[in-house]
Amino acid sequence: GVALLAAVNCGLRVAEYSPLEIKQSVVGYGRADKNQVQDMVTTLLRLKEKPEPLDASDALAAAICHIHNDGLQQKIKRAR
Repeated sequence: GVALLAAVNCGLRVAEYSPLEIKQSVVGYGRADKNQVQDMVTTLLRLKEKPEPLDASDALAAAICHIHNDGLQQKIKRAR
């Protein structure tokens, strides 16, 4: 919470995604397990090796989700 508050106070945009949203964005299924997320992150980023530990692939999945979501939000703003 403190890190989010500090980011907002510095004028940074903050985005939050639930695990379900991240999995849906990356795997296409909100109830995917960590190994499925890891496999899709490896594929999407064209990595030679799977990210380890699984928390690393979760972090990359959150970043991928944000890129997808932020890009969509920008398109919606331009369309208005």
